[in-house]
Amino acid sequence: MTLGALGVLAFSMSLPATRVAVGHLDPWFVAFGRAVGAAALAGGYLWLTRAARPVRGQWWRFVIVAIGVVAGFPLFTSLALTSATSAHGAVVVALLPAVTAVFAVLRAGERPPVLFWLASGGGLVAVLTFLVVSGTVRGSATTADLYLLAAVVLCGLGYAEGGVLARDLGGARTICWALLVALPVTVPVTLVAAVTHPPYAPAPAWGAFGYLTVVSMFLGFFAWYAGLARGGIARVGQIQLAQPVLTLLWSALLLSETVGAGALGAATVVLVCVVLTQRARNPATPRPAEEATRPVQPEPTPRQAKEAAPARPSSAS
Repeated sequence: MTLGALGVLAFSMSLPATRVAVGHLDPWFVAFGRAVGAAALAGGYLWLTRAARPVRGQWWRFVIVAIGVVAGFPLFTSLALTSATSAHGAVVVALLPAVTAVFAVLRAGERPPVLFWLASGGGLVAVLTFLVVSGTVRGSATTADLYLLAAVVLCGLGYAEGGVLARDLGGARTICWALLVALPVTVPVTLVAAVTHPPYAPAPAWGAFGYLTVVSMFLGFFAWYAGLARGGIARVGQIQLAQPVLTLLWSALLLSETVGAGALGAATVVLVCVVLTQRARNPATPRPAEEATRPVQPEPTPRQAKEAAPARPSSAS
């Protein structure tokens, strides 16, 4: 749980840092450039620790992790935050714990009760209601909301798949290999973005980019995937409930963004729904039907037990 909390604390600054970075840098450069920088750190870590190569059946799983957390979430949040505030993004990202739980259910083959699906649907309705009320007046806001929803879905997939991989490889090796697997895509996109829009920016933007590279894309996953592997994806995933609240706090303190009552209300409803989702994921295991309906036999008396016992063969004299 401590490892998971450290990961959430690291990720809670991602949206505000992205907002600062994309204010001066191209969003494609921010999304893929930070992955390239983190991949350089990952290669150094794997070389220093002399980490063994993954087995053949694990490579496609690394591709899924890379699509989710190395490329998908950074790209779509960067595109969204060119027009939306990080406080607005925090409300939509509040669905991430529920989405992670859904993919954990699908990945583990569990059969959650009806309450699980009702709570997940309630959280989705709360977010969509907030988006309709606050984001449909202007088309750019609606586009940003779609980007954020896509980022949440892909990130939940990457979290669940990475948590499964980390059970065998550990959190550090999981994110490191995923970053290296993504290099054939992240390097060309970064170069094209740098040539198209030369990355000239003031120090605060580069500081935010550095945070996204070292902490959000690299060190944060060390703790997060290790926590998911050791404590369970569903159980440790509950710590994500604090992430939207922390993001709203950072947005107000660092960026002076206004956190309205509507955003707080929507985030609260979503968090309540996610709590119900997490509580519904691990119901008490019921007794099998045939065992529950089987009549209970009374304990035999000593005389009945003696009569039922097989007779001992007499020993030869």
